[in-house]
Amino acid sequence: MELLRNLFEGFPNLWGGGVAHSVLILSLVIACGIILGKIKVAGISLGVTWILFVGIVFGHFNLNLDEHLLHFLKEFGLILFVYSIGLQVGPGFFSAFKKGGFTLNMLAITTIFLSIVITIILHFTTGTPITTMVGILSGAVTNTPGLGAAQQANSDMNGIDAPEIAMGYAVAYPLGVVGAIFSLLILKYILNINTSKEEAEAEKGLGHLQELTVRPVSIEIKNEAVDGKKIKDIRPLVNRNFVISRIRYHEGKQETELVNSETALHIHDKILIISNPIDIEAISVFFGKQIEMEWEQLNKNLISRRILITKPELNGKMLSQLKIRNNFGASITRINRSGVDLVATPNLQLQMGDRVTVVGSELAVSHAEKVLGNSMKRLNQPNLIPIFIGIALGCILGSIPFMFPGIPQPVKLGLAGGPLIVSILISRFGPQYKMITYTTMSANLMVREIGISLFLACVGLGAGKEFIETIINEGGYIWIAYGVLITVIPLLLTGIIGRYVCKLNYYTLIGVLSGANTNPPALAYSNDLTSCDAPAVGYATVYPLAMFLRVLTAQLLILCLG
Repeated sequence: MELLRNLFEGFPNLWGGGVAHSVLILSLVIACGIILGKIKVAGISLGVTWILFVGIVFGHFNLNLDEHLLHFLKEFGLILFVYSIGLQVGPGFFSAFKKGGFTLNMLAITTIFLSIVITIILHFTTGTPITTMVGILSGAVTNTPGLGAAQQANSDMNGIDAPEIAMGYAVAYPLGVVGAIFSLLILKYILNINTSKEEAEAEKGLGHLQELTVRPVSIEIKNEAVDGKKIKDIRPLVNRNFVISRIRYHEGKQETELVNSETALHIHDKILIISNPIDIEAISVFFGKQIEMEWEQLNKNLISRRILITKPELNGKMLSQLKIRNNFGASITRINRSGVDLVATPNLQLQMGDRVTVVGSELAVSHAEKVLGNSMKRLNQPNLIPIFIGIALGCILGSIPFMFPGIPQPVKLGLAGGPLIVSILISRFGPQYKMITYTTMSANLMVREIGISLFLACVGLGAGKEFIETIINEGGYIWIAYGVLITVIPLLLTGIIGRYVCKLNYYTLIGVLSGANTNPPALAYSNDLTSCDAPAVGYATVYPLAMFLRVLTAQLLILCLG
């Protein structure tokens, strides 16, 4: 019994209660939290946030860690979490501002701005400390890195932790999840959505997704000006990004063939083109008219296969340098990077981990596979040097003070903002300098989950001692209402603006709103409403910027009003 008591409460003669005690408490908090996170009510789960609540319970009963060890593990977990997020979102961070993504990101910024305004109004009208309000804000928009950034900023400014930040977060988070989903449901009725019409448009990639996705289209050539011309001569005339994948000649043998730059086109030939939806109409008008064709049924000798780029020497090379079509008779038609399909233009730079769609005969595709790699074993080897160099640079960047007019204290990016910015920059620009920054999705997810689990467990343990007292005797239950206002009002207002001003498709809109709140349960709900990928594309387009702004604004609120 004495052994068990010491394991749970700590060995009195050992620093921090002993290693066994610390590991046991952390392991139990994380394991119990993850188990509870599997439970769904009406299809909704709080996921890993249960770790925070289990930590609060353990902390309340004084099953805790040494405060210095708790602080270190919390910050280390936060660094791992935000750095892995940066590696994931980095490749698409800057491209999300181009053309179609600009409007979506402006809407996300509107949502973030409105939530901050409501937070500041509640702070001044109710007298609630800004530390508590920032915790409520982070919980209401389900943004855990924002919670960490606020705690880091407060610690740097005042030299102490503020448990009320974690308390506000814990109180507001559950209704932050439910309130976001409820808001998306309300918007459906406020906007009088015809779901079948919206889904049909979303599946075609119309609207604001036209430049963020790719689509195959079959075309019969009717333009006499094209007759007899080679593809390399036609491309400058069209002035659009497209790839011609296959051709079926009008005369001669009726099987489909792959094309290359020397292939000549003739009237009534049928071609398969891959391009962005925004360019499809112009391309179709130039060549002829769109038709329906089952290409896979016309030539059983041609296959299509997705191949992973796993050879380090290909990192940063342009697609035209591979000469896949000339050397092997295979064709690369599209490239999937970080879940987004790109048109395989000759000047596109490749990155480790890209998935390229290769079309050709079995032999040609096999040869292309050898050139590209397609070795999961090679990808499974972790590239730890860029990770730890990036974390070190992130800590340095996060510690540099910046002075801004009107802010008495120097602003630091902190251990949330610094590693996040460095990881975004490294993952985006590293391949141009032959730096391999790719990690497999499973490896990235493992690092992220370990980081967030450590962080939430330590936050819960630190806040547990005063949590019940604050909620019951100090009016903490009112924070729930504040959280609901911060969650619901910005989503409804931005949803109305997005629909009536920006003319967004409903499924794209709810994906954008979910991304603006960095809310995975809301995205899961949005995906369940439709078979198209419009919510996921909208979410992925705004998520990088929304995450960055949530982290930065949480710190600025503490520094400006703390």
